[in-house]
Amino acid sequence: MTLPFDGAISRYVTKEAPKHLRDALRKADKNDMLSESFPYRTAMNKDDYEDAMARLQIELVKYQAHLRDCGARVVVVFEGRDASGKGGTIGRLRENINPRGAPVVALPKPSDTEATQWYFQRYIARMPAAGEMVIFDRSWYNRGVVEPVFGFCTLEQRAKFFRQVPRFEAMLVEDGIRLVKIWLNVGRAEQMRRFLDREKDPLKHWKLSRIDVDGLPLWDAYTDAIRETLLISHTHAAPWTVIRADDKRRARLAAIRAVLGTADYPGRDAQAVGAPDPLICGGPEIWPDIADA
Repeated sequence: MTLPFDGAISRYVTKEAPKHLRDALRKADKNDMLSESFPYRTAMNKDDYEDAMARLQIELVKYQAHLRDCGARVVVVFEGRDASGKGGTIGRLRENINPRGAPVVALPKPSDTEATQWYFQRYIARMPAAGEMVIFDRSWYNRGVVEPVFGFCTLEQRAKFFRQVPRFEAMLVEDGIRLVKIWLNVGRAEQMRRFLDREKDPLKHWKLSRIDVDGLPLWDAYTDAIRETLLISHTHAAPWTVIRADDKRRARLAAIRAVLGTADYPGRDAQAVGAPDPLICGGPEIWPDIADA
């Protein structure tokens, strides 16, 4: 089988990755958590996960019906490191709701025309109408993290973004949009494990990109860019929910709970919704504890 990018991921892990990461990958069982700082040593029990998820799915159906009936508008932003589980989490979020009322926006690289427009312009066109929940699989925060790490924007452009993003999001909220911002973070060893899994599985090759490969040695640059982005853009009007996503099961439950949050809707089952797990879910204040660099 031909590996994507000529096996660049395997080659990096074997020859260039720090030794402690290679050791962690070699010694761990598939259900072991690789990050020493992660508060759980193994993945969540599958039966417990499926039971909690089934109850949350019912709550999501109720919530969407409420949005439709009252004409509310919701924007959910999913951001995170590569392989942090954004796609899988979004899949579970939309699994049993009407997809027409919960479109996913995953914009490609700006066109030549879009590159000359106001940076937020193409995102504004995707904002929800009454009764919709629009889900952004990556968003305007590309300018805070990915673009500067790879030199796709200037320092001046990024500084302007940081000046404007709090006002931009405050306007969305002021106009009545409920804005939920979720950052999924994954440890470095776990990220490598997921990349290796994608590399060897032909059904997952599409998930890999040149950015993924080129970003492998740029962990520290990503860390610096993420830290600055979270601190600057975590505001009263638009706070971040940071989720430690090394365990996909716990992360998916936490993300759905963040979407449901304190939302009030008919028939809400508070016990089913539950509360965020403070060991893996919080604001940017938990970021210093996420240290696998």
